[in-house]
Amino acid sequence: MAMAAAITPSSSSSSRLRQALPVKNPPLSRNFHLPQSFRLRSRLPSITTTIRAVAVEQDSRAQLGPNEYVDVFACPVCYEPLIRKGPSGFNLAAIYRSGFKCTICNKTYSSKDNYLDLTVTAGMKTYNEAMPIGTELFRSPLISFLYERGWRQNFSRSGFPGPDEEFRMAQEYFKPAEGGLLVDVSCGSGLFSRKFAKSGTYSKVVALDFSENMLRQCYDFIKADDTISEENLALVRADVSRLPFASGAVDAVHAGAALHCWPAPSNAISEICRVLRSGGVFVGTTFLRYTSSMPAIARPLRQQFMSRSNYYIEEEIEDLCMSCGLTNYTKNVQRSFIMFSAQKP
Repeated sequence: MAMAAAITPSSSSSSRLRQALPVKNPPLSRNFHLPQSFRLRSRLPSITTTIRAVAVEQDSRAQLGPNEYVDVFACPVCYEPLIRKGPSGFNLAAIYRSGFKCTICNKTYSSKDNYLDLTVTAGMKTYNEAMPIGTELFRSPLISFLYERGWRQNFSRSGFPGPDEEFRMAQEYFKPAEGGLLVDVSCGSGLFSRKFAKSGTYSKVVALDFSENMLRQCYDFIKADDTISEENLALVRADVSRLPFASGAVDAVHAGAALHCWPAPSNAISEICRVLRSGGVFVGTTFLRYTSSMPAIARPLRQQFMSRSNYYIEEEIEDLCMSCGLTNYTKNVQRSFIMFSAQKP
């Protein structure tokens, strides 16, 4: 108490003290101009991830050991760039023999059965998340085996023009992304991932799916095709609603016949928008619940038939993309088939 009284200033000393201390939040004069950093505040969200990625790389350089470097992949928990240890190169063999670690949350990731597991639950021993029936269906060995051996061919009945034509159409949309990183989300057995890799149009191609068995089938198809170069190709297990890439790190995202399979399409497309760079392109195909040209009298029956799956009409898909931050929406419709494209502003 005596010490407190001793340091309590008098009214006159308080006045002198207030004059000596710097004024917090001084009033702005009419001639005051905000510094450039404040005027750029609206642009900060678009460059924050880049700054953080550079900071992680700079801070980690002093700590990196032999054969360690910052990788293109990011932690699905905190989205920070992963530190990779192992042989260099973006190819199946090098990635398979590498280990990955997040320096922020200290979580480690490794390859399994020739694919890199970058799901949030990777490495867990006892915890296992229950997935929707549709998701579990495509994780089964039987469906994964049949997908390119009869299952995908039946899509032509709904108006899908076939893999070759769909690939050609997608390539037209992806012209602004040539030479960049392309991620084929929900790639299944890698039907289009292999085509993108063989085209030589992109510097890197990531075949990404949540199904372990689909990725195993993808690996088998790659090994059976001598015309595919593995030098620009990676197989990754990940959740489309938690993509393992830093914001703005991806040039193109493809999702073939996938939108109707996603448990939460709005979460998935918002994630796709996050990882795309400015000007990056998203291209997807799916089944339509019904088209604008379908007679009104036939729509209730079609809607009843399609009610158990996430099938949408044309306007809903456009609204979904726009609501998630994408622009320049375009579409190509053929019966119940739709290919749509949108860009990151």
